[in-house]
Amino acid sequence: VQLQASGGGLVQAGGSLRLSCVASGSIFSINGMGWYRQTPGKERELVARITSGGSTNYADSAKGRFTISRDNAKNTVYLQMNSLKPEDTAVYYCLSNLIVRGTRYEAQYWGQGTQVTVSS
Repeated sequence: VQLQASGGGLVQAGGSLRLSCVASGSIFSINGMGWYRQTPGKERELVARITSGGSTNYADSAKGRFTISRDNAKNTVYLQMNSLKPEDTAVYYCLSNLIVRGTRYEAQYWGQGTQVTVSS
């Protein structure tokens, strides 16, 4: 199983980016999916997450600016980020709680991270 994140880049403050993360491999089912971010010297923090049924929750810093969504048919989770601020600069990681085909246990898988840099 692999999670491949993409969509990061350099953007000016006030701009937008859309991150994508595709889960591939021998997957039986995917439950929760989410986005986290990390800056040097700090712990990884939740940005947003979404259940298989579409329920969402966001970090306070993301509310009103970021939108998480998913396409279950494509095993993909998205993060639309608007009104970006310099403090949003971080490496963004996707997370998926899924069940590998042939097993009965849910496991967490992380994507490789994508850099988001917001200039002032």
